[in-house]
Amino acid sequence: MSLTQRIVSAMLMGLFVGALLNILTSGAMLPVAIKSWLELYLVNGLFDSVGQIFVRSLKLLVVPLVFVSLICGVSSLGNNARMGAVASKTVALYMATTAIAIALAIMVAVIVQPGAGIDLALATEFVAKEAPPLKDTIINIFPSNPVQSMANGSILQVIVFSLLMGLAISKSGEKGKRISEFFNDFNEVIMKMVMILMRLAPYGIFCLLAKLFADVGIGMILNLAKYFFTVLFVLLLHSLGVYTIIFKFFTGLSVRMFLSKMRSTLVLAFSTSSSGATMPVTLRTVEKRLGVDNRVASFTVPLGATINMDGTAIMQGVATVFIAQAYNIGLGLDGYLTVVLTATLASIGTAAVPGVGLVMLVMVLNQVGLPVEGIGLIIGVDRLLDMTRTATNVTGDAMVTTVIANSENFLDRDIFNDPEAGLMQDV
Repeated sequence: MSLTQRIVSAMLMGLFVGALLNILTSGAMLPVAIKSWLELYLVNGLFDSVGQIFVRSLKLLVVPLVFVSLICGVSSLGNNARMGAVASKTVALYMATTAIAIALAIMVAVIVQPGAGIDLALATEFVAKEAPPLKDTIINIFPSNPVQSMANGSILQVIVFSLLMGLAISKSGEKGKRISEFFNDFNEVIMKMVMILMRLAPYGIFCLLAKLFADVGIGMILNLAKYFFTVLFVLLLHSLGVYTIIFKFFTGLSVRMFLSKMRSTLVLAFSTSSSGATMPVTLRTVEKRLGVDNRVASFTVPLGATINMDGTAIMQGVATVFIAQAYNIGLGLDGYLTVVLTATLASIGTAAVPGVGLVMLVMVLNQVGLPVEGIGLIIGVDRLLDMTRTATNVTGDAMVTTVIANSENFLDRDIFNDPEAGLMQDV
């Protein structure tokens, strides 16, 4: 089987095994001793260990990949002076798609009314995190110690330092060329590491999903089915509707080819629930499979993994309407417009904060005067929806990257149109 087929098969097997284990360990058909053994040694032992090791292995590549790849891209631009145009168009397109995402989510949620008739007694206690001031967030984008930024995994700070270093290399003549060649070689080595880890992806994905569904089961979805499927519908509508329309309009390329080449990356994003952990694979896919030049991809993909949160914005839109309906609070047109504006700006403003989805939702609820305790209504299924949100975010990263590359003539259409291009057959 191809790598994509193996990854998809592992995902389906993980879902099935996890759901089966949940039924066995929560029912009365097995002795208590066997159920305890399954939970302790299989689910929380083997599956959890292998899954966490796989995610950590992906994350270990994120900082060196962003640092090296972005230096390669910026330094190779030389005195082209296109970095400003690439950056401005990228940020504008990311923010535009986020605004569309949350507006679409609010519109669908108002029509479907997922929060109508909710019993608030079902809400669990939720302690909200304090949203950081916007001023501090903007200041924290700029590093005072780049080594510390890399150690802490502060991607926006790493991006800023890499941009400055790449720009300095491009203006340093022959000495800069020698340094640039070193980073280009280093980048190839890191890409080879990505390919090695992708060979292990099916095993990691199987263990991650088996552990997740063994813990939560399918019943959690049924308890909040209307909310769950409303968010899921908008995520799919945005990914397969909005993204494909933008992609086709600006590039004229085959949407089917784009989605086909993104399959294994999307399954990985779905399984890990982390755009950051998926970033090394996303970057390799857009360069080797979609034909985007490293000079564009090295900037747009890390930036997208950090600030592009269309999936999270969709959750916020539906969740805001859901909580308002559950508490019988009317928002009105002004309230909905405030939600759109706040969530769009917050997608950049809270990019470096852990637990960003819930932090952003707290900010939105506070802005429109809704009770933050309402998050307790949806927190049970948020982990499952987070998987699809991440796949949506990664699709957006790749779509924007391809569109920007096409607009700057940094897209190799021959590679894009070749179904076999960039296949990882040598791993």
